[in-house]
Amino acid sequence: MAAPDVIGALQRRYTRFFAGNRPAIPFAVGNATGPAHTLGTGEPAFTIRITDTRGARALAGLDQFGVAVAYLEGWLDVDGDLSAALRMRQFFHDFHPVAWLSRWAPALLRGRKEHDRRSISAHYDEESEFFLSFLDDRHRCYTEGVFAYDDEPLEDAMTRKMDLALEALEIKPGDHVLEVGGGWGAFAEYAARRDIRVTTTTLAAESERFLNDFFRREGLPVTVVREHIFSYRPDERYDAIVNMGVTEHLPDYRRTLSTYARLLKPGGRVYLDALAMRAKHSVSTFMSRYIYPGQSSPLLLHEYLKHVAKSPFDLLSVADDRHNYFLTCREWAKRLDAARDEIVARWGEHIYRRFRLFLWGSAAGFDTGLVQAYRWVLRLPESAPA
Repeated sequence: MAAPDVIGALQRRYTRFFAGNRPAIPFAVGNATGPAHTLGTGEPAFTIRITDTRGARALAGLDQFGVAVAYLEGWLDVDGDLSAALRMRQFFHDFHPVAWLSRWAPALLRGRKEHDRRSISAHYDEESEFFLSFLDDRHRCYTEGVFAYDDEPLEDAMTRKMDLALEALEIKPGDHVLEVGGGWGAFAEYAARRDIRVTTTTLAAESERFLNDFFRREGLPVTVVREHIFSYRPDERYDAIVNMGVTEHLPDYRRTLSTYARLLKPGGRVYLDALAMRAKHSVSTFMSRYIYPGQSSPLLLHEYLKHVAKSPFDLLSVADDRHNYFLTCREWAKRLDAARDEIVARWGEHIYRRFRLFLWGSAAGFDTGLVQAYRWVLRLPESAPA
């Protein structure tokens, strides 16, 4: 049985948290072995197991970040539905003003572009094989697919996404496309195999290595540039631009849109997709410290559209992708869990737990509406200055 002070703190919080119209979710708390104490009535949706006194202190403190770190370190475990536990993240408070300040101060000290490089590398410079352990096998795409139905294979949903992007951009063989954020080559490969030239940018050294090796081996017309999009000065303007999941790392919307206008031919289109939130400071402390450090921030659609209205671009379409992102993250999380033994053997328990929290937590966020997602298309008018 968990220590009485832990149970008491959780019980008081449980009573307050479910005092209104919110449906009560029973869960249990116990030690690594032995009986568990159930909060609420009915079959527990999950059981939190305390494996270390530091885990008990984290639970008693009711701090979301502390509980996440305790799970990350193995001081707490979750039996049963981890997704159900993560749907209740607001059960714990997450007030960390010093941590919030630490997200923004480094950019002032290092400069925006250097800060972005370090932040992107913190997430993406794990070995590529780690990410490939849970991404789709066909495209290696690290943004949401577009599903025809909930149980559609992830690979087919990713192919549909590639087709939708090409259709939205209205590009043809021989055209030259700029991709912002190359990832593991999903879009660049798909377009290049249709005789479309692609230049793809990245800030991550591991991504650059993987992409160069892959496209050299496949003999595809793709150029990889390791440079911040704000600094990039090509000799020609592009027929189209694609940005799959990088807007979150470019929160300066005015500068980003002006950069697109500089790089794009008049009449060209930009395809984008991104996860979004309704408020600027809604990202959890755990996410900003352990997943995407620095100033990376979900899209604020209302703010973004204000800047589009002041830019030369026309907004052609906006589509809600929240359910698609939920299905994608759920499938990634399942594949991560299925590959657990290999991941732990090759890269350690810590990274497995970190990405397990990230992927199942993201799925829960999309499913509950805490997090949104959109894809949209812009067009630079023919009348725009060349």
